[in-house]
Amino acid sequence: MQKMPVLFIGHGSPMNAIEKNDFSAGWKKIAQAIPKPNSILCISAHWMAEGTAVTGMEKPKTIHDFYGFPPKLYEQQYPAKGSPELAAKVKKLVKKEKVSLDSEWGLDHGTWSVLIQMYPKADIPVVQLSLNAYLSPEKHYQIGTELASLRKEGVLIIGSGNIVHNLMVMSPGAPPYAWAVEFDKFAKEKLEAKDSSSLINYSKEPSSRMAVPTNEHYLPLLYAMGASEGEKPRFFCEGFVYASLSMRCVAWGL
Repeated sequence: MQKMPVLFIGHGSPMNAIEKNDFSAGWKKIAQAIPKPNSILCISAHWMAEGTAVTGMEKPKTIHDFYGFPPKLYEQQYPAKGSPELAAKVKKLVKKEKVSLDSEWGLDHGTWSVLIQMYPKADIPVVQLSLNAYLSPEKHYQIGTELASLRKEGVLIIGSGNIVHNLMVMSPGAPPYAWAVEFDKFAKEKLEAKDSSSLINYSKEPSSRMAVPTNEHYLPLLYAMGASEGEKPRFFCEGFVYASLSMRCVAWGL
């Protein structure tokens, strides 16, 4: 089996699930550029939990974890199968933290809004891994390193969030804030330099105060970095929406 790449997807608005734009087109294109995975492990910003858990059910539900959007978006379903086998492997591989098997969650929009564009047939088994709210950024990164060996088994590892994510100051149609541009540039430069330490300790960067007011959208980047095994990053989408969200997407291993 060819070693799979690792992706970080800046997923932005749930509307990207049904819209045709530069970002959804970029997701489709990257899916066409890589081998079809045997299964997918996604670390989504939208499953912050009190522990580390992995979905272990056969048929994960599609979670519409948002409000105020058009009815068409709520009608979307992503009926991908789960993979108890992959969930068991994740549980076994992660040594630094106890991993529990979850039977309640499913696929939230951080996962399905991206995959519905990348793999619209929903014919690849999908498992989600939670973000443990009590772990340090370093621990999240370390879990990513423990998952890296799955890539040799045909598993596509995806971190789904946004490097810059501040909903409190969104300004539709406005140019990005200076602090948003600054932090996105910081992340890009440190990724290119393979400087994992600076990215783990992102809060030392002054612009992070506004760019990462809460870290649930940033942490999936650390998992993807950890699983990348030091490979060179490729940026396949970039740009800003609402002035305060970076849509930067990263691939390693291409």
